[in-house]
Formats: sequence, C-alpha cells, structure tokens
Amino acid sequence: MENKKIKVGITQGDINGVGYEVMLKALEDERMLELCTPVIYGSAKIAAYYRKGAITSPMQINQVSQASEAREDQCNIINVVGEDVKVEPGVPSSESGAAAFAALERAVTDLRAGDIDVLVTAPIDKHTIQSDTFQFPGHTEYLEASLGEPGDKALMIMCNPATSLRVALVTAHLPVSKIAAAITKEAVLGKLKAFERSLRRDFGVNRPRIAVLSLNPHAGEEGLLGSEEKEIIEPAIAEAQAEKINCFGPYAADGFFGNGQFAKFDGVLAMYHDQGLAPFKTMAMNSGVNFTAGLPFVRTSPDHGTAYDIAGKGIADADSMRQAIFAAIDVWRSRVSYDRAYANPLRKQYIEKNKSDNVVLDLTKNDES
Repeated sequence: MENKKIKVGITQGDINGVGYEVMLKALEDERMLELCTPVIYGSAKIAAYYRKGAITSPMQINQVSQASEAREDQCNIINVVGEDVKVEPGVPSSESGAAAFAALERAVTDLRAGDIDVLVTAPIDKHTIQSDTFQFPGHTEYLEASLGEPGDKALMIMCNPATSLRVALVTAHLPVSKIAAAITKEAVLGKLKAFERSLRRDFGVNRPRIAVLSLNPHAGEEGLLGSEEKEIIEPAIAEAQAEKINCFGPYAADGFFGNGQFAKFDGVLAMYHDQGLAPFKTMAMNSGVNFTAGLPFVRTSPDHGTAYDIAGKGIADADSMRQAIFAAIDVWRSRVSYDRAYANPLRKQYIEKNKSDNVVLDLTKNDES
C-alpha cells in the first residue's frame, strides 16, 4: 500500500483568489506526478485563464468527467462549474463563493465514495461561500459535519513539514467574546486526546510530548488574572496524564514561543485561534499546512487565505500549497502503516483457532509488545 500512487483531490477554492495560481504552480513541480495523481475540482476554462500568468513551462491538464477516469501520468480536472462563470481576480463575489462550494461538495462526495484518497482544499472566502447549503464558519466545521462519523470531532492542526512545529486548537473559528465560555475541562481533555491520537497515527510520533497553553496572560498569575488555569486547564491536564498522555503546562503563550520552548515538544495545544496561529504563521507562513485531524479522511490546505490583494498578478508563493499536497500524502501513508502495525492479526488468529475449543485467551498483556 505504501507504494500506491495516491489520488489527490484538489478543490479550486475561491476562483477570484490565488487558489488557481498556487495550485498550478505546485502541480508544475515535476515531483508531483511521481508521488500522486492530482484531480482538480474546478473548471478547465478558469485553469487555462490563470495558467497564462501563473506558470512558464508547458502543462497538460486532462479533462475527465469523474475521478475514476484520471490518468496517473497527468494532472486531471473535473468541471464542476459552468462555462459562463465570471472570473474577476481580487473581487469577492457570491458567484465565486458558489463556485468554491460546488467544487468542495463534489470533492467531498468523491472522497466519501473512495474515488479519491485524500483532499487538499484551496482557500475559500468564508463570507462569500455562505448560502442555504453552506452555513459554517469554515472548512473545518463543514468537513466535520460532512465526513465525520457519529461522535467525531474535527481538530485543526497547523503543521510545518520542514520542522516538528505542530499547533492544535481547543477552539477554532469562534468570536473572541465567546472563547472563555467554550474553554471547559471536557473540551480541553477531548482535544488533548484527539491531538495525542493524531500525533501517533497521522505523524508517526510514538510517545508525543504535548505542551498546553494557558488562556490568560502569565498563566493566570495564580488566579489574579483569571481562574481558568486552576479550575479548568490544570485539572484537564492532570486527567490526561492519568490516562498516560504525555502533556505539560499550562504555559504562558508569550514566553513559550518567545524563548523557543516550543521546540522541546511534538505538539502545542492552544486555547484559541490567534493564540496558536499568530506565532505559527510568523514562523512558517510560506510553508505551513492546515490539517484536519479527528476524521476518517485526510484533508489538508495551505495556511493562507484567498489573498485578493495579489490575485491574478502571478506573484503568489505556492510553497504552502505544495507542502499541503505533500503533507496529505505523508499522513495517508502514516495512517496505513499505523493501522497495519496495530491491527494485531496474531490476536485474531489465536481467537479464531480456539473458538471451537471454547478456550479463552487473554492477550491484552502483549498488546504493546
């Protein structure tokens, strides 16, 4: 399975942003077709429009009606929007939002059906994509509702493939005024468990060390600047440690990133969006990746937005999109290896062999060997 050429579905995102430019530049990389079979969900006409200013080398894009027709040695595209869609680089519009959702919806349908292996999403405009059929703060929440099994909770993890920096969030797309109320012991503990599982299964870290940030300045100063650390975050950490999760904190966010303490950990759990993403993007903006953990499927995206201010100018940096594709492939392979290693076929063989003899075997003591 590790040598399988993975079929990567890539959504066009907002057609008036930099999505097509970074996508085409990333796929221009000769390594891509050696690693995967790209399937773009978008428009051949729009791709041709942006290709003129985005890339210099000749690039063939094979039009297909469904992912099963994709050719392994080419970039492929499925048309999901009509020929009459108007492209206006740098201009947010309801039309560009509708086109972004059409691509996302078709790609998610194919991902669920197994027609593609992983999903990479180009940036959307969270305002223009809103409609009767899309009423979510962003990709993460939509994918949780569309791809998750009952009880699954999506976890946003920002990662930089070039380093070990991985930042996960307890709360994601939430107004600042609502953050404190959303920080509960159950929420922190749930995200810690999900983060630890993802670090092991998705990133191949055997015994991950997780740092937990505080909510308040200076970790609350013993209650002087807030009680959430003492009443919520510390009890959540203690309960996670009792379940053998290797986590520490809470750490004051400013000093933690400022003095480089983050480098001692495999992952950092931040309490809210900007607390984790501001330092992450400062350090890894051009090569950062947004990964959605906690779901049965692999989804990544570049860590930047639509960048309307430079759309259509041919100057957008494609490294984050390139790294998002590489990361999706790496996570998919890591899951295959992890699931194979922990499938415990020996246990199944012993149980099947001894069923007829009514022999009960206790193999739990050897599960970790």
